Amino acid sequence: MPPAVPPAPPGTRMRRSLGVKDGVAIAASSTAATTSIGIGMGTLAGYAGRQTPALLILAFLPILGIALSYARLNRSEPNCGNGYTWVGRSIGPWPGFLTGWVVTVGNVIFMAYTGAITGSVLLQFLNKLGAHAVFGVALDPNSTATSTVIGLAALVVVTLTAVTGVRSATRLQLWLLIFEYAVLLVFCAWGLLAGDQPFSFSWLNPFEIGSATSLAQGMVLAVFLYWGWDAAFTVNEETKSAGDAARGGLLALAVMLALFVFAAVSFQRVLGNGELVRNGPQALTFLGAHLAPEPWASLPLAALMCSAFASLQSSVIPTARGLLAMGRDRTLGPVWTKVSPRFGTPAVGTVLIMAIAAAVAVLALGIPQLNEMILAAVNSIGLVVSLYYGLTALACALRFRADLRAGPRAALTGVVIPATSGLLLFGLGGYLAHHYATMSDHFEARPDNGWFMLLVPGLIIASGLAVAARAKWGRRSPYFVTGRGTDAEAIDLPRDHGAGPAAAPTEPAR
Repeated sequence: MPPAVPPAPPGTRMRRSLGVKDGVAIAASSTAATTSIGIGMGTLAGYAGRQTPALLILAFLPILGIALSYARLNRSEPNCGNGYTWVGRSIGPWPGFLTGWVVTVGNVIFMAYTGAITGSVLLQFLNKLGAHAVFGVALDPNSTATSTVIGLAALVVVTLTAVTGVRSATRLQLWLLIFEYAVLLVFCAWGLLAGDQPFSFSWLNPFEIGSATSLAQGMVLAVFLYWGWDAAFTVNEETKSAGDAARGGLLALAVMLALFVFAAVSFQRVLGNGELVRNGPQALTFLGAHLAPEPWASLPLAALMCSAFASLQSSVIPTARGLLAMGRDRTLGPVWTKVSPRFGTPAVGTVLIMAIAAAVAVLALGIPQLNEMILAAVNSIGLVVSLYYGLTALACALRFRADLRAGPRAALTGVVIPATSGLLLFGLGGYLAHHYATMSDHFEARPDNGWFMLLVPGLIIASGLAVAARAKWGRRSPYFVTGRGTDAEAIDLPRDHGAGPAAAPTEPAR
């Protein structure tokens, strides 16, 4: 018999109030298509050239396999800890804890840097309005220090909205998404029709990318651009049905693919590759200025600001819930399990996460230019995202390996596609790590130094192993005995009519 699943401590149950539409809003906001397009297309073009649309399609394939793995695991065991819980049960508690840890730290880094991006976009707005200095301080959008200060204020605002109720937060995100997508679609359609760069089907051919290294670097970056759709699964204890979380994540991912490819083709119809690379994080606003006069040219900038704000908010929400799951298992302290009786959210954890992200943002002031700051974040997070996505996909393949005898379709969706997707991401991450390790002959605190790019992922993993050791031998967490996450449903109220019971465990913990 499998070991008993420990019940959740009293006071850690969250309210079930979300549906599919809310899941889409959280996943799409966390992926932040407008921000990814606005700051990522130029960087992708630096690796893939005119084959950027092909690279985005190619990177979608393993991500789709990962998403199917999440959906399959979610049907069996809905838990706001998702990968942390699933990997712990199917592979082992150490890789499971590491999965939860790298997700948490990656989100904290992302929030710190996205706060600076939000500040930079707001400063660009102020410059357009004629405000270039306040009290003698230059309002320079490329200044890391000034952008970070504005970004810290944005972090405080999104934390307040996340604490006071996830449903109201998702409603705000939905309206922000509607506005930014409308602007994005209008300008990209305009560029597609008005651009003078001839379209070529070679743009859709990944074999024309210059080198294997460029392909690997571009793939990891493209995976990073898709990153965030799994935020829908972190609210699966707050959805009316566990399946709503999966449907929300998969729908958001399909929308991301369409938007990314459409935008990439549109950019290349208007801008040459050199222009696209040179404009980098300002590519979307440059496109708006190229196509329209003021004030219409400022609309892409407004959409970018909405996207950055919504992305910040949707990063705070899943991070606090992942830490709640870890706190329930005593792998982290009890402070993360405190759910507000008034708002039904992990309020204390949400505030603490904001404070930690703000501290990271202040530490990042050591990198002088915002562009370099973005590059350092992408290089750092891309590798750990590949790690935890790959581990979760392998957990799915191992847990449902009996599907190999259940027919071709079940074997393909439950084992073959998840295993292939996970191994592909491991291969990409390993190849890129080897490239970083050999591209520089000495360490230097620069985002284009190979050893520096390896340092941050290395520190994330090393710190995760240290905290895991503390949880196992210091806190004596039951997670490291059973490998299974706390069952939140053990104290939950009955689900809404029609949701159905959670699936029973079918195999012993490892």
